[in-house]
Amino acid sequence: MPEFDNFQDLQKEVTEKETDKKCPNCGATVVYNPALRKMYCEYCGYEGEITIDDAQKDVVELDFEAAVNRQSCEWGVEKKSVECKNCGAVSIYDALETAAVCPFCGSTHVMPAATENTISPGGVCPFTVTKETAVENFTKWLKRQLFAPRKAKKTASPEAFKGAYLPYWTFDTNTSSEFTARAGYDSTERDRDGKTTTTTTWRRVYGDYYEFIDDETVMASKRHEESGVKKCEPFQLSKVIPYNPKVLAGFVAERYSIGLQDGWEIAQKQIHDKLDRNIRDYVKHHWSCDRVDRVKFNTKYADITYKYILVPVWISSFQYKDKTYQFAVNGQTGKVGGKTPISAFRVIIAILLAAGIIWGLIALNG
Repeated sequence: MPEFDNFQDLQKEVTEKETDKKCPNCGATVVYNPALRKMYCEYCGYEGEITIDDAQKDVVELDFEAAVNRQSCEWGVEKKSVECKNCGAVSIYDALETAAVCPFCGSTHVMPAATENTISPGGVCPFTVTKETAVENFTKWLKRQLFAPRKAKKTASPEAFKGAYLPYWTFDTNTSSEFTARAGYDSTERDRDGKTTTTTTWRRVYGDYYEFIDDETVMASKRHEESGVKKCEPFQLSKVIPYNPKVLAGFVAERYSIGLQDGWEIAQKQIHDKLDRNIRDYVKHHWSCDRVDRVKFNTKYADITYKYILVPVWISSFQYKDKTYQFAVNGQTGKVGGKTPISAFRVIIAILLAAGIIWGLIALNG
């Protein structure tokens, strides 16, 4: 084995070697096939197994406090040229793209998973939903969008879906929260006319609330914040495997642009909202009250760990009246996310129809 100056050079060599595999039968490039969950040659039908080291079936949780590279990255600021190991062609990519297919020969060469200033992915959720299933689910979803203009539906091209692995952070932490709140107890009285009046008696309560947060997920890409990816969550994190570059073969992969520190700040806001709901439920249960308000709490976080993983998404978009609409299909569950333009004409027709039905019911009962 040749000598390498650092771990990143070694990682690059291993990644390219694992992903740009040639078919032993015909010499074509093999790619990962979600339907078979194997490496597959599209030319002769060769199938190759993907093996995972039994000693590394669990993705390691990393200590947040010990992390060195915490900064975010920006799309479009830096470019890099990559030479295809198969045909020698040189392509230009954004520095945050970590995997691609050579546009000249189709080789699935993959760029390094990290640079000296970024973190390597520790896990990946392989595609299990095929492109055909993604197209089928998207088509059904689009037909259910009653207020979408007909022209928009015709413009949308499901066949344009491309498979991509997007970056996510997950965080685990033990939380302890000191809280104060008001517990409300309702009492109902009926007057002589049969009318009821509800009165709430409030009681000040306080206490400590503890909860372990497991796999709080944060999308680590600024590029896809409006693409519908959030709407096609959740991903099946129980099926994440240790990072295996083979499953990236034939797909685009993206490095994080939201860094570890910014990701943790986003996670804290999400955890705060979750704790607010759970503390309200705790107060209602513990004090057997009817309602809860004025909840205030301070939270301490301990034993914070994180994982940097790649999740599978089928992504597409279309143009309608000079505006781009993006869609995403979860590569594990097939759930569709996105939004369509709204036809004012269709909304008016729906309102008029509803008004006509209501008027007709009133006339029948009148």
